[in-house]
Amino acid sequence: MTLLSNDMRHVTEADRAHVWHHLLQHKSLETSDPRVIVKGKGIRIWDQHGAEFLDAVSGGVWTVNVGYGRESIANAIRDQLIELPYWAGSGGTIPGALFSEKLLTKMPGMSRVYFANSGSEANEKVFKMVRQISARLHGGKKSKILYRERDYHGASLGTLAACGQEERALQYGPFPGGFVPVPHCLEYRAQWDVENYGERAADAIEEVILREGPDTVGLLCLEPVTAGGGVIVPPKGYWERVQEICKKYDVLLHIDEVVCGMGRTGTWFGYQNYGIQPDFVTMAKGVASGYAAISCCVTTEAVFEQFKDATDKLSYFRDISTFGGCTAGPAAAIENMRIIEDEGLLANTVAMGERIMANLQTLMEKHKVIGDVRGAGLFAGAELVADRATKEPMHEGEVARVVAEGAKRGVMFGMTNRSLTGFNNTLCFSPALIATPDDIDEITEAVDGALTAVFG
Repeated sequence: MTLLSNDMRHVTEADRAHVWHHLLQHKSLETSDPRVIVKGKGIRIWDQHGAEFLDAVSGGVWTVNVGYGRESIANAIRDQLIELPYWAGSGGTIPGALFSEKLLTKMPGMSRVYFANSGSEANEKVFKMVRQISARLHGGKKSKILYRERDYHGASLGTLAACGQEERALQYGPFPGGFVPVPHCLEYRAQWDVENYGERAADAIEEVILREGPDTVGLLCLEPVTAGGGVIVPPKGYWERVQEICKKYDVLLHIDEVVCGMGRTGTWFGYQNYGIQPDFVTMAKGVASGYAAISCCVTTEAVFEQFKDATDKLSYFRDISTFGGCTAGPAAAIENMRIIEDEGLLANTVAMGERIMANLQTLMEKHKVIGDVRGAGLFAGAELVADRATKEPMHEGEVARVVAEGAKRGVMFGMTNRSLTGFNNTLCFSPALIATPDDIDEITEAVDGALTAVFG
């Protein structure tokens, strides 16, 4: 490949001197170069040295769902920016209206789309809507927001108050009050010795509601598949029971689809694997596959109607997202959805998801350090352990070595990162939805080689 015409040494030094990277301990860059990604095509990327990698994490954080180099998305953005780059969300735009219409055809029961620019912001909108409903209609009651251990909902102070990953939130408090955790549902690290584990894990949510008082709880916020907390697919019976509990106690159900949305699990949205009907759905990353910044808070007409009391000047949702008014996002999102539909990427995700899970199961038979394999669609995890019998987590330093060895073999995959003290031990895989059988095999072959290099 031909590198950019820039002086790459200068670019590398400018990065080292001036860029504050996300989730990186910069002390390491005193003795090594930062990695600068200069090009992407399909499912592959290249760095400033010309090294090629298969990207098994879709942009590092589960985002580039339709792969790199999509000229049709770039052209849609360009054409829209020339026509109209921006208008504040208090008014309408053509791509905003048309994307909302198209999106809602994939989400039966949902009817309204609020545009923002990040997953954190979309989730904050839900929390603020619930607090406003509490203030206006419940006399300040039903304001508590429940969240699940191991789940993650964003980096703002409000969303960190609902963070089930303690290392993400450490040193950033104090946080707003009224956020209450419920137990996680990872059966591999079971908290109850029962046969119907999914139902029992859901019942634990009911126990928290009863403890707090049903008249105080307004919202339950959950990921359909826990992402950064270890790639956790809830056990059978869990979601159905969760829906029953929410209806029983008049608790609004918020599904955070920031990671799982737009095809990652093989359906348009992760919750659609379970036949449930949420009150709120939030999404971001894959909505435009990283080609433009966009997030959405989607809700029902029943929720929307609660903000339409013309006799009360404070009744409407008095909030704004400046960059929710950018038109590049919905323009890109419309084309992103067309690609997923026309190229059959949901079906491909199901097929390639089955392949990666089968390959990881085979690796589990070979490598005793793999304690558990789990996932949905092209979203998979392999939890590494020091001892299978005791399930002692592998030290995160050793897991990081596996990731580094994978990169040496030309494949970038991830791991749980600054999530759970002592449990940052799960390898994470989320290749683009365009992945082929050869791509999947290349990923798992690199994992095989990396595990062998580190553990023998």
